[in-house]
Amino acid sequence: MMTAPAKRPGRRPGSADTRGAILNAARAEFASRGYEKTTVRAVARAADVDAALVHHYFGAKEKLFLAALDFPVDPATVVELAAGDPAGVGERLARYVVALWDLPEARERLLAVVRTVSSNEDMAAMVRGFAKPRLVAPLAARIGGANAEARVEMALAQIIGLAVARYVIRVEPIASLGTEELVGLLGGALQRLLGS
Repeated sequence: MMTAPAKRPGRRPGSADTRGAILNAARAEFASRGYEKTTVRAVARAADVDAALVHHYFGAKEKLFLAALDFPVDPATVVELAAGDPAGVGERLARYVVALWDLPEARERLLAVVRTVSSNEDMAAMVRGFAKPRLVAPLAARIGGANAEARVEMALAQIIGLAVARYVIRVEPIASLGTEELVGLLGGALQRLLGS
């Protein structure tokens, strides 16, 4: 008579369901503790996995947060777009943003984040706590000058406002502008805020 192998003690190994369990645990931890107070170890404990497995699937806490939010933008990419000729920063950022928002799967995810943070103060605080040191502060340092942080926040407000007007409320003629027209208008506004 064969006996089933004894189950090994300890945390469960990685599987198809493990990634989902980690994401669910991360969402719960981030929602209850906020970004700064959530640790990878706490997420691993809640998912009943080893912390190394969380790192295996997601890398650093920042990547875990982005995955938990289902946020398709890496702040480092945006900061890198601000590098180079200051005279073209507005167009580079506008082109990136418009291309991203025009991808249906990215747009759905971004709109979900906008809707969530506009109706849930805890999530809004968490996103602010995440974005400030990873997006706002580095962009402000990159562009420099007077009121750099306020100018970056104004640029982000322009981008979010455009997304709501174009994709949620569908304000005309914004909703039907072609890509190049949109990039030109948004790029000009961003250039005034962020460029030299």
